[in-house]
Amino acid sequence: MPGFLSWISGLFSSPQPAPPTPEVRLFNPSPLNPEIDSPDRAADLTRQLEDHLFCWLLDCEPTALQADPAGLEEVLAELGRRLHSQAMEELPRQPMSLPMLMRALSDDSTDRHKLTDIILRDPSLTDQLLQIANSPYFRPGDHVIESVDQAVFVLGVEGIRNVISAAVMRPMMAARNSREALFGQRSWRWGLTCARAAELIAKIQHEDTSAHFMVGLLPSLAYITVRRELQRICRTNTGNREPEPALIRHALARYQWATCQTIANEWNLPPKYHAYLLAAERPVPLSRHTPLTDGMVIGTREVLRHAHQRNLAEEDLPTVLRLTPEQISNVRRALQVMLREGGRSNVRS
Repeated sequence: MPGFLSWISGLFSSPQPAPPTPEVRLFNPSPLNPEIDSPDRAADLTRQLEDHLFCWLLDCEPTALQADPAGLEEVLAELGRRLHSQAMEELPRQPMSLPMLMRALSDDSTDRHKLTDIILRDPSLTDQLLQIANSPYFRPGDHVIESVDQAVFVLGVEGIRNVISAAVMRPMMAARNSREALFGQRSWRWGLTCARAAELIAKIQHEDTSAHFMVGLLPSLAYITVRRELQRICRTNTGNREPEPALIRHALARYQWATCQTIANEWNLPPKYHAYLLAAERPVPLSRHTPLTDGMVIGTREVLRHAHQRNLAEEDLPTVLRLTPEQISNVRRALQVMLREGGRSNVRS
């Protein structure tokens, strides 16, 4: 009878709810050894780091991120619809010169003069490239780089690849008004730091440094894109209302990686760029971290530390990174020099 009674009681019991879908995270550390590593500990640390990042980017207190904005799900649903139906009005279009530049840079037979000619065909890119090349984030010495040809010569092919990536994205990150000025400025600094961290780690691991630099910039571009699209939705739904920090935080957390993939697709970036983004969003269990995964964590930590914000304790870095103590120290030192020099410069970067 016990089996029969269990069957009868089962008819009247309410079905068990499905487990909630885990929230998409910016940082997704994967334990290499589940018996030793604590995935919960690493997840807690990176979740705190992500919250600190949002507080800094949105210039708000933690309590503002915990608010429950009116119409939250309605706005997020509309944002998701626009994203998945390719209807986002703020999606950055592919820069006209990018396909030709990427082909030239991937061709070993491309010489300095040919690359210079391609860049000079786009006056706006030329102006941006010289500004970026002369910023402390890229300039190797104290001498001013005065021409594109000189930039290619001084920085080399690898260096100019990264400058081109930054020069292509910088105008898209420029603030359109005073309301997004601070967010755009901080997002750009964060993006550059994460991109440089991913590049440095890729070099350690003998991976493609320039590809990791570009994908390291994409999350910051995705953030400004999502924020601008939210503004459009809020103006339509509520009439010229700025989205609240909590709403922006939910939108960024939910759609950050999907927006990165959409931009990469819109720009026809090579398949490996999509693979790098996917590995950072959904790492394979027991796999080693990619340069982008660790670069986002250490880049975020250092940019927050430089801005005197809450961040990640130094002793916790080995828990969330898959780098040796010496490698962590070397990457941190390089990022600190970059941020320190960038803070002293008047050159717009």
